[in-house]
Amino acid sequence: MRALIASSALAILLLGPLAVAGVGWAEGVRPTVVDVPSRPAFVQPPGSGERPARVGESLVERSLVGTRTPGRLQVRLADGRSLRLGGDAVLRLQGGDLRLERGRLIAWIRPGASRRQPLRIRTRSATASILGTTVFLEVSPEQERIFSWEGNVAVRTAEGREWVLAGGQQLLCVRGRCGEPQPMPAAEKQQRRRSSDLLNGFTAPMDTLPLIDRALGLQSPP
Repeated sequence: MRALIASSALAILLLGPLAVAGVGWAEGVRPTVVDVPSRPAFVQPPGSGERPARVGESLVERSLVGTRTPGRLQVRLADGRSLRLGGDAVLRLQGGDLRLERGRLIAWIRPGASRRQPLRIRTRSATASILGTTVFLEVSPEQERIFSWEGNVAVRTAEGREWVLAGGQQLLCVRGRCGEPQPMPAAEKQQRRRSSDLLNGFTAPMDTLPLIDRALGLQSPP
């Protein structure tokens, strides 16, 4: 029964986004930069040069957004979706997809928000589809990590393998080859929660942070 439920969840999360592939951002509903707690952080519209990210600016389709250590920024997408970037990160916004080319990203969907389709994030090795959850991705030249802080994350690898990661599980891919999902050790989750520059130090809120703390048995820091 559990396998059947997982398979059904995977089908909903992975097949749902296909209907919006190639569709641009709806008119009047563009991603917006909502916080830049540290720089360098930049945006690059298609056909234009790179420029410093500004709080309140809207982003057009096929824009690049990114950071260089110690830069960080937060972007609000449509329908209660948000993300934060950090490290030497580059993210491409394209239609119904996001493509993380390098760096660190945490993305979430506001509880109770409209959920017409999952948020789909691509890397070189895999595609993560999230719906009502919080996911962390890290991409370097050698390794990629997909980690569910809370909720289910459907993953399809470039090799054609498919999983649904439960909260607390991670998938590691080394040079394009992905292993089996594994639980992240409790001590590592606690340490990441306390020290992560994507979970801490932003002015703009992160709607699912209380859910993460509840899952870890913590109280959210002030």
